[in-house]
Amino acid sequence: MNHPLQEKILTRLSGGTGPVSGHNLAAELGLSRTAVWKHVQALRRQGIRIRSEAGRGYVMESDRFTAQALTMHLELDPPTRIGHRIRCLENVDSTNLEVLRAADAGEPEGLVIIAEQQQQGRGRLGRTWHTMADDALAMSVLMRPSLPPERVPQIPLVVGVALYEALRDLGAEVAIKWPNDILHRGAKLAGILTEMRAEPGHVQAVVAGIGINIRHPADGWPDDIHQAVTDLSTAARRPLRRLDVAERVIRNLDACYAMYLHEGFDPLRDRWWAAHAARGTQVRVHNGSGYVQGTAIAIDHDGALLLSTDGDTRRIIAGDLELMGAP
Repeated sequence: MNHPLQEKILTRLSGGTGPVSGHNLAAELGLSRTAVWKHVQALRRQGIRIRSEAGRGYVMESDRFTAQALTMHLELDPPTRIGHRIRCLENVDSTNLEVLRAADAGEPEGLVIIAEQQQQGRGRLGRTWHTMADDALAMSVLMRPSLPPERVPQIPLVVGVALYEALRDLGAEVAIKWPNDILHRGAKLAGILTEMRAEPGHVQAVVAGIGINIRHPADGWPDDIHQAVTDLSTAARRPLRRLDVAERVIRNLDACYAMYLHEGFDPLRDRWWAAHAARGTQVRVHNGSGYVQGTAIAIDHDGALLLSTDGDTRRIIAGDLELMGAP
């Protein structure tokens, strides 16, 4: 969307919860009501659903929002590091790639990029992450922590704590699955993908990508998804707006990231483990060549999963975890 007046109309409609009269929109924008109607029609042609209610005004039916609407919500209690600059884009290859390009161009820490759709949305191990317009939230965040590269594997766990607690704050019954998934009753609800720019001994940038299924798509989940999946509105047992979810996630991430920088990883590691779906239960992990089975007993300081296997402790650095004994 390029027209500034249409952006302002969308900001106004997405920022509230009820109808906005054409008269008020016209007064706020310095336009005639006819001009407002024409801009609303242009938004509708872009696929944005806006309903007209006689005597009341316009109501946003699409779950869309603008960077300005999100910024206005955050300004009520400004975050310290994350979310000072927000960009909402219609269509990108991937939000992580977009943020990496911004990082390479010198963008400071705290940038958040949100996209309606991704053409090359990615998960771990080269998998596809689907982003359905209106039904999912795809966002990536730029961090520039003063860390040695060997500590970067802690960052996805910090993000995991923030995401888990944000979704709990919104009323969802969720759990973390190592290393980067959020589950509701065993089904995947959200995921995290972290990427890094570094040079020997120094981290230049870390990008944390977050994907959340907000609601069940009307036409069903894509056919190439071969695991149990669910959505946040189902887990919370109430409809949720993407704007409110984005605000909650940014606030929690800002708080957890600040704690990590000031207090280190241990307090967040304890919170992560308390939220893990398989703590103290039997799991097996496919490491690319076979399965390692044991009891999940802890995570190490570098994010490795510790398994008790026949009296020994095995460190699992990477792999796909399957829950066997979790409720």
